[in-house]
Amino acid sequence: RVDLLAAAPMYATYFGANGWLLELGGLRVLVDPWLTGPLRFPPGAWFFEGQLPASQPVPEQLDLLLLTQGLDDHAHPETLQLLPRSLPVVGSVSAAAKVRSLGFETVTALRPGEHCCHGELQITATAGAPVPQVENGYLLEHPAGSLYLEPHGYLSPDLPARPLDAVITPVVDLGLPVAGAFVRGQAVLPQLLERFSPRTVLASTAGGDVAFSGLLTRLLWMKGSTASAAAAMPAGSQLIDPKVGERYTLAAAA
Repeated sequence: RVDLLAAAPMYATYFGANGWLLELGGLRVLVDPWLTGPLRFPPGAWFFEGQLPASQPVPEQLDLLLLTQGLDDHAHPETLQLLPRSLPVVGSVSAAAKVRSLGFETVTALRPGEHCCHGELQITATAGAPVPQVENGYLLEHPAGSLYLEPHGYLSPDLPARPLDAVITPVVDLGLPVAGAFVRGQAVLPQLLERFSPRTVLASTAGGDVAFSGLLTRLLWMKGSTASAAAAMPAGSQLIDPKVGERYTLAAAA
């Protein structure tokens, strides 16, 4: 079985917003899922609410839940309630506290710089977005392929340069007046390309046709676009603006 897993490709399926299903040599990893129900931030829907165009079923035969942040747009409470409590979880400190409070049985909290293994998958936590506590990005290494992901465009200077098969990142900047950009996709993309020379970049965070409403959305500004990011990609790298539910091959079988 180990030989078969090592020879399998690496795939990614998008669920919109920050959510992904990653398949690494047959290992199925659910990342930051928001699959059903609204997304609301305090003090209520009048301030900020997100609605999915349609609910998505929970993927079958999951091996691991991977959470970058403990905030609801990464650790969505209604979605987490759908998952079996026996599903192992790796997450930031805040995400780990959240899933433990929901009764998940096997939870590993990682701080930036720490790592753990799940089968043949090595997970290294990197410093991510300060929202306000510093949350996580992840470097994933498996015989099937290698991938870096961070949903707000914060790249740790401590992460060494090395070639990767894929990067999952926002490619636009999102911000608020006075506060500035809290998603820095346009700004970070050139750094990611220089440091990792990825064969594939998957645009994340701002996709999936999610409908947002409320006071906060009227103040948001966006800089950049997926089209302009795709036009700036160097030879040997491709940018994918993923469609919800489509499965993308990120690394071929060995």
